[in-house]
Amino acid sequence: MTRKNEEVVSELLNKMNNDLKNVYFVACGGSLVDLYSSYYFLKNNSKSISTGWYTANEFVYDSPIQLGKNSLVILCSHSGNTKETVNAAILSRKRGAYTIGLSYNKDSKIFKEVDSSILYEWGNKFKVSRNPMAIVLEISVRILNKTEKYQYYKIFLDELVNIDKVVQNAIDKVQARAKKFAVNYKDEKFFQIISSGATYGQAYGFAICSLMEMQWINATAVHSGEYFHGPFEVTDNESMYVVLESLGRTRSLDERAKSFITSHSQKVEILDAKELGLDLINAAVVEYFNPILFYTVLSEYRSQLAIARQHPLEVRRYMGKVSY
Repeated sequence: MTRKNEEVVSELLNKMNNDLKNVYFVACGGSLVDLYSSYYFLKNNSKSISTGWYTANEFVYDSPIQLGKNSLVILCSHSGNTKETVNAAILSRKRGAYTIGLSYNKDSKIFKEVDSSILYEWGNKFKVSRNPMAIVLEISVRILNKTEKYQYYKIFLDELVNIDKVVQNAIDKVQARAKKFAVNYKDEKFFQIISSGATYGQAYGFAICSLMEMQWINATAVHSGEYFHGPFEVTDNESMYVVLESLGRTRSLDERAKSFITSHSQKVEILDAKELGLDLINAAVVEYFNPILFYTVLSEYRSQLAIARQHPLEVRRYMGKVSY
């Protein structure tokens, strides 16, 4: 069931006679967030492959017209049984697309509906290279190199090995500040998460999954490039912000937003990828590693918030409890 990423890429390209035209990333919730960095990578680096990032039910009901025999659909479901994602896999194969499914559950329903199955590891925060975000990113890099030759291919694969150590060091570094954050802001009613580039997926995920789902706190993700086109009008000393300051080409967007926010609000938590050690990753590819770092660091923040609020992360009001 578990396949090497290189084998998966070779098989799909052989099946398509090396005529891959579209790659679609499809999932729900946190699994969808895991796929964002790969979507962003291909969107910004491929000259020949179009790509899309879809929540599964929308993909089923309003699927892209190009979906077909020259398409790859990458689907992820942690449980492996998310009905919307399973249905998306079934639709994709009916349309002739090649499908790759990822799950933590070896008995996943989704594994029965895809061409290639990848069983990933979970629970070891020091081995993020074995999590779905890094796995799909590696597959995307390999696809790009096979189809167009990616100039930073070797560098990227090397840094996928190095990211575990970078993340481990960052986890150690944020322990005290995550606890302080939780104590200071446990009673906040609304959070705005600011980010840009490949990291925007993490802002979205932290808002809808970590805060809204796991802590029942209202939250929203705001792109730092859009902050000055509406959202900055509500900035005041009562507004709570978490700014994810990335490394890479969009860092200046985050810095501009950070500068204004820190001048007009007293409730700001800055997480700077450079200060957290991500500058150890080669500058040519570092922007695509921001999400891997921020996911793990933000997981420390949400864990401390759950402790301070006495609201365990696994508690749900509706999910899996009522009909929906």
